[in-house]
Amino acid sequence: MYILVAAATAFEIQPLVKFLESPDSPAPGHEVGTLITGIGTLAATWSLSRQIDRRRPDLIIQAGIAGCLTDILPGEVLAVAEDHPADLGVWEGGRFSTVFDLGLADADTPPFSKGRLVNPYRHLLGLTSLTTVGAITVNEITTSAERIRWYQQNTRAIVESMEGAALHFVCLQAGVPFLQLRSVSNTVGVRDKTKWEMGLAIGRLNQALLDFLSQPALAETVNLQT
Repeated sequence: MYILVAAATAFEIQPLVKFLESPDSPAPGHEVGTLITGIGTLAATWSLSRQIDRRRPDLIIQAGIAGCLTDILPGEVLAVAEDHPADLGVWEGGRFSTVFDLGLADADTPPFSKGRLVNPYRHLLGLTSLTTVGAITVNEITTSAERIRWYQQNTRAIVESMEGAALHFVCLQAGVPFLQLRSVSNTVGVRDKTKWEMGLAIGRLNQALLDFLSQPALAETVNLQT
Protein backbone atom coordinates (compact mmCIF):
# COMPACT_ATOMS: atom_id res chain seq x y z
CA MET A 1 0.00 0.00 0.00
CA TYR A 2 0.89 3.62 -0.40
CA ILE A 3 0.26 5.44 2.89
CA LEU A 4 0.52 9.22 3.18
CA VAL A 5 1.27 10.70 6.61
CA ALA A 6 0.26 14.37 6.68
CA ALA A 7 1.04 16.99 9.30
CA ALA A 8 0.65 20.73 9.55
CA THR A 9 4.29 21.26 10.52
CA ALA A 10 7.46 19.25 9.98
CA PHE A 11 8.42 18.96 13.64
CA GLU A 12 5.21 17.08 14.51
CA ILE A 13 6.31 14.04 12.49
CA GLN A 14 10.08 14.55 12.52
CA PRO A 15 10.74 11.37 14.55
CA LEU A 16 8.80 9.32 11.99
CA VAL A 17 10.67 10.94 9.09
CA LYS A 18 14.00 10.22 10.78
CA PHE A 19 12.97 6.59 11.28
CA LEU A 20 11.89 6.17 7.66
CA GLU A 21 15.12 7.73 6.35
CA SER A 22 17.43 5.64 8.52
CA PRO A 23 18.96 2.68 6.65
CA ASP A 24 19.10 0.76 9.93
CA SER A 25 15.38 1.05 10.64
CA PRO A 26 13.15 -1.93 9.84
CA ALA A 27 10.87 -1.37 6.85
CA PRO A 28 7.28 -0.60 7.88
CA GLY A 29 5.91 -3.07 5.30
CA HIS A 30 4.28 -0.38 3.16
CA GLU A 31 5.41 2.57 1.09
CA VAL A 32 5.07 5.57 3.39
CA GLY A 33 5.19 9.14 2.13
CA THR A 34 4.92 12.35 4.10
CA LEU A 35 3.23 15.67 3.42
CA ILE A 36 3.57 18.96 5.28
CA THR A 37 0.32 20.77 4.56
CA GLY A 38 0.87 24.05 6.38
CA ILE A 39 -1.24 25.42 9.20
CA GLY A 40 -5.00 25.96 9.02
CA THR A 41 -7.92 24.57 7.05
CA LEU A 42 -7.19 26.46 3.84
CA ALA A 43 -3.62 25.21 3.55
CA ALA A 44 -4.55 21.67 4.58
CA THR A 45 -7.47 21.45 2.14
CA TRP A 46 -5.33 22.63 -0.78
CA SER A 47 -2.33 20.43 0.04
CA LEU A 48 -4.36 17.27 0.60
CA SER A 49 -6.50 17.78 -2.51
CA ARG A 50 -3.47 18.43 -4.72
CA GLN A 51 -1.65 15.38 -3.36
CA ILE A 52 -4.64 13.11 -4.00
CA ASP A 53 -4.80 14.37 -7.58
CA ARG A 54 -1.08 13.78 -8.09
CA ARG A 55 -0.99 10.30 -6.58
CA ARG A 56 -3.95 8.80 -4.80
CA PRO A 57 -2.95 7.19 -1.48
CA ASP A 58 -4.52 3.99 -0.20
CA LEU A 59 -4.66 5.64 3.24
CA ILE A 60 -4.03 9.13 4.59
CA ILE A 61 -3.06 9.56 8.23
CA GLN A 62 -3.11 13.10 9.58
CA ALA A 63 -0.96 13.34 12.70
CA GLY A 64 -0.44 16.27 15.00
CA ILE A 65 -0.62 17.76 18.44
CA ALA A 66 -3.84 19.20 19.82
CA GLY A 67 -5.28 21.21 22.65
CA CYS A 68 -7.65 19.40 24.97
CA LEU A 69 -11.04 20.64 26.20
CA THR A 70 -11.16 18.20 29.12
CA ASP A 71 -8.75 16.99 31.80
CA ILE A 72 -6.91 14.45 29.65
CA LEU A 73 -3.22 14.68 30.48
CA PRO A 74 -0.60 15.77 27.94
CA GLY A 75 0.96 12.93 25.99
CA GLU A 76 -2.18 10.88 25.47
CA VAL A 77 -2.70 9.95 21.84
CA LEU A 78 -6.27 9.84 20.56
CA ALA A 79 -8.01 8.77 17.34
CA VAL A 80 -10.61 11.24 16.06
CA ALA A 81 -13.89 9.61 15.09
CA GLU A 82 -15.67 12.83 14.07
CA ASP A 83 -14.72 16.44 13.51
CA HIS A 84 -16.34 19.67 12.37
CA PRO A 85 -15.42 23.30 11.71
CA ALA A 86 -16.36 25.03 14.95
CA ASP A 87 -15.92 28.64 13.91
CA LEU A 88 -17.89 28.62 10.64
CA GLY A 89 -20.89 30.73 11.58
CA VAL A 90 -21.58 33.62 13.90
CA TRP A 91 -20.99 34.31 17.60
CA GLU A 92 -23.66 36.58 19.06
CA GLY A 93 -25.72 36.90 22.21
CA GLY A 94 -23.39 34.60 24.17
CA ARG A 95 -23.85 31.66 21.82
CA PHE A 96 -22.46 30.35 18.57
CA SER A 97 -24.66 29.52 15.59
CA THR A 98 -23.23 27.39 12.81
CA VAL A 99 -24.08 27.80 9.14
CA PHE A 100 -26.43 24.87 9.68
CA ASP A 101 -28.16 26.58 12.62
CA LEU A 102 -28.55 29.68 10.48
CA GLY A 103 -30.20 27.72 7.68
CA LEU A 104 -27.42 28.59 5.24
CA ALA A 105 -26.56 24.94 4.62
CA ASP A 106 -28.11 21.52 5.17
CA ALA A 107 -26.47 19.67 8.06
CA ASP A 108 -26.97 16.35 6.25
CA THR A 109 -25.62 17.30 2.85
CA PRO A 110 -22.68 14.93 2.19
CA PRO A 111 -20.07 14.68 3.44
CA PHE A 112 -21.74 16.09 6.57
CA SER A 113 -23.94 14.02 8.86
CA LYS A 114 -25.88 16.11 11.38
CA GLY A 115 -23.27 18.80 10.90
CA ARG A 116 -20.38 16.44 11.64
CA LEU A 117 -17.67 14.93 9.45
CA VAL A 118 -17.68 11.33 10.63
CA ASN A 119 -14.91 8.85 9.86
CA PRO A 120 -16.71 5.75 8.48
CA TYR A 121 -13.62 3.54 8.66
CA ARG A 122 -14.44 2.11 12.06
CA HIS A 123 -12.19 -0.91 11.60
CA LEU A 124 -9.21 1.37 11.03
CA LEU A 125 -10.08 3.36 14.14
CA GLY A 126 -10.29 0.10 16.08
CA LEU A 127 -6.95 -1.09 14.76
CA THR A 128 -5.23 1.88 16.40
CA SER A 129 -6.23 0.59 19.87
CA LEU A 130 -6.53 4.26 20.85
CA THR A 131 -9.41 6.01 22.57
CA THR A 132 -11.71 7.51 19.93
CA VAL A 133 -12.98 11.04 20.48
CA GLY A 134 -14.80 13.91 18.84
CA ALA A 135 -12.89 17.00 17.73
CA ILE A 136 -13.41 20.54 16.55
CA THR A 137 -11.37 22.49 14.04
CA VAL A 138 -10.76 26.22 14.33
CA ASN A 139 -8.73 28.77 12.43
CA GLU A 140 -8.26 30.89 15.54
CA ILE A 141 -6.85 29.08 18.57
CA THR A 142 -9.40 29.26 21.37
CA THR A 143 -8.38 31.27 24.44
CA SER A 144 -11.71 32.78 25.51
CA ALA A 145 -13.17 31.19 28.65
CA GLU A 146 -16.68 31.89 27.34
CA ARG A 147 -15.99 30.15 24.04
CA ILE A 148 -14.32 27.19 25.77
CA ARG A 149 -17.38 26.69 27.99
CA TRP A 150 -19.59 26.84 24.93
CA TYR A 151 -17.61 24.11 23.17
CA GLN A 152 -17.56 21.96 26.29
CA GLN A 153 -21.31 22.25 26.82
CA ASN A 154 -22.53 22.18 23.23
CA THR A 155 -20.20 19.89 21.30
CA ARG A 156 -18.93 16.37 21.77
CA ALA A 157 -15.37 17.55 21.19
CA ILE A 158 -12.46 16.49 23.36
CA VAL A 159 -9.65 18.03 21.31
CA GLU A 160 -9.16 21.10 19.14
CA SER A 161 -6.95 21.40 16.07
CA MET A 162 -6.58 23.72 13.09
CA GLU A 163 -6.62 21.12 10.28
CA GLY A 164 -8.64 18.07 11.29
CA ALA A 165 -11.93 18.94 9.61
CA ALA A 166 -10.07 19.63 6.36
CA LEU A 167 -8.75 16.05 6.35
CA HIS A 168 -12.20 14.60 7.00
CA PHE A 169 -13.88 16.79 4.39
CA VAL A 170 -11.36 16.14 1.62
CA CYS A 171 -11.10 12.39 2.21
CA LEU A 172 -14.84 11.86 2.51
CA GLN A 173 -15.38 13.79 -0.73
CA ALA A 174 -12.62 11.88 -2.53
CA GLY A 175 -13.43 8.46 -1.05
CA VAL A 176 -9.94 7.99 0.42
CA PRO A 177 -9.64 6.01 3.67
CA PHE A 178 -8.23 8.17 6.46
CA LEU A 179 -7.30 8.50 10.10
CA GLN A 180 -6.71 11.53 12.28
CA LEU A 181 -4.38 10.95 15.23
CA ARG A 182 -3.93 13.68 17.82
CA SER A 183 -1.58 13.81 20.79
CA VAL A 184 -2.55 16.17 23.60
CA SER A 185 0.07 18.86 24.22
CA ASN A 186 -1.91 21.26 26.39
CA THR A 187 -5.26 22.25 27.82
CA VAL A 188 -7.19 24.69 25.66
CA GLY A 189 -7.10 28.14 27.24
CA VAL A 190 -4.74 31.04 27.81
CA ARG A 191 -1.60 30.47 25.72
CA ASP A 192 1.16 29.70 28.21
CA LYS A 193 3.66 27.57 26.33
CA THR A 194 5.67 26.95 29.49
CA LYS A 195 2.86 24.54 30.43
CA TRP A 196 2.75 22.77 27.08
CA GLU A 197 4.27 19.29 26.86
CA MET A 198 5.36 19.45 23.21
CA GLY A 199 8.22 16.98 23.41
CA LEU A 200 6.17 14.39 25.26
CA ALA A 201 3.21 14.79 22.91
CA ILE A 202 5.30 14.51 19.74
CA GLY A 203 7.28 11.55 21.04
CA ARG A 204 4.17 9.55 21.89
CA LEU A 205 2.42 10.58 18.68
CA ASN A 206 5.23 9.25 16.54
CA GLN A 207 5.48 6.03 18.53
CA ALA A 208 1.75 5.52 17.95
CA LEU A 209 2.28 6.10 14.23
CA LEU A 210 5.06 3.52 14.07
CA ASP A 211 3.02 1.01 16.05
CA PHE A 212 0.07 1.48 13.72
CA LEU A 213 2.12 1.24 10.52
CA SER A 214 3.55 -2.09 11.71
CA GLN A 215 0.12 -3.67 12.25
CA PRO A 216 0.00 -6.98 10.30
CA ALA A 217 -3.71 -6.53 9.53
CA LEU A 218 -3.40 -2.98 8.20
CA ALA A 219 -3.68 -3.73 4.48
CA GLU A 220 -6.77 -5.88 4.82
CA THR A 221 -8.42 -3.39 7.16
CA VAL A 222 -8.04 -0.22 5.07
CA ASN A 223 -11.14 -0.60 2.92
CA LEU A 224 -13.44 -2.03 5.57
CA GLN A 225 -16.29 0.17 6.79
CA THR A 226 -19.14 -0.49 9.20
